[in-house]
Amino acid sequence: MTKKAAPKIPDKIYFHAADSDEGRAALNAMTTEYGQTKVEKAQVIVALGGDGTLLEAMHKYHPLKIPFYGMNRGSLGFLLNPYRAEELPLRLSRSQSVELYPLRMIARTTEGDNVEALAFNEVSLLREERHAAKIGVSIDGVERLPELVCDGILVSTPAGSTAYNLSAHGPIIPLSANVLALTPISAFRPRRWRGALLPHKTPVRFEILEASKRPVSATADFTEVRHVIQVDVHESRSVSVTLLFDPDHNLEERILKEQFLP
Repeated sequence: MTKKAAPKIPDKIYFHAADSDEGRAALNAMTTEYGQTKVEKAQVIVALGGDGTLLEAMHKYHPLKIPFYGMNRGSLGFLLNPYRAEELPLRLSRSQSVELYPLRMIARTTEGDNVEALAFNEVSLLREERHAAKIGVSIDGVERLPELVCDGILVSTPAGSTAYNLSAHGPIIPLSANVLALTPISAFRPRRWRGALLPHKTPVRFEILEASKRPVSATADFTEVRHVIQVDVHESRSVSVTLLFDPDHNLEERILKEQFLP
C-alpha cells in the first residue's frame, strides 16, 4: 500500500450511482448541486450506493487513473464515507488516500478456455452441485494441500478481508500488512486447517480434482467462471486504484477497529 496526496478542491466531479431509489435520489441531488462532468475529464469519481456500487465503479473506470470517493446510500458501506450533500468539494480536498492493488485471476475451464479477471476484494472458488469440491492448493509452485475437501476456498486482499473472507472466518488484515488471506469455506478435510496468510507477491494455484463429478466455479468480484479445472491467482501491481476517505473515516483505522468488535 502506498499513499498519495489528495486532490486540491475539485470542481470536476463524476457521479456514479446505484440503480436504487436511494442511489437515484442522491444522484439527482448531487448533480443538481455540483453538475455532472464527463467521466474522462473528472478529477474525482464519486460513487453513491453501497460497497458493491463502489466496486462496480472501480472495475469500470480504473483505467482512467482517477481517484474514487464513495458515499453510503446502500445497505453496506465499509469502503464508503457518510452521505452528506453539503461542501462535497471541500471534503474531497481534505480527504486521505489509500492505493489498492487487485488480484488477477486466470481461470481455465473444462472447455479449454482461459478467462482473466480482476478482484479488488477476493477470488473465491465454490462447489456448483451437491458434491463437496476437491481442490489441490499450490503456493509459489509448491504443493501445500494435495486435496482440500470443502465447499470452496478464497484468496482475499486486505481491503476485501472484512467482506466474504470475514464471513468465512478468515482473518482481518491491516492494509499495511502486505499479505493475502487464503481461507477455506466449510472445509471437511483436512479438518483442522483454517487457512493461511501469504506474502502479497505469492502466486496461488488451485487444481480442481474430479472436475466432472465435482464441478467448481471461480469468481473474481463480479466475474464468475463456471466449470473450472485450474485457477491461478496473484496480486497485480500493473493495476491500482486510489480510494479517498474523510480524515475521521480512515480505512486503516476502520479495519483496525473491526478486529476488536464484540
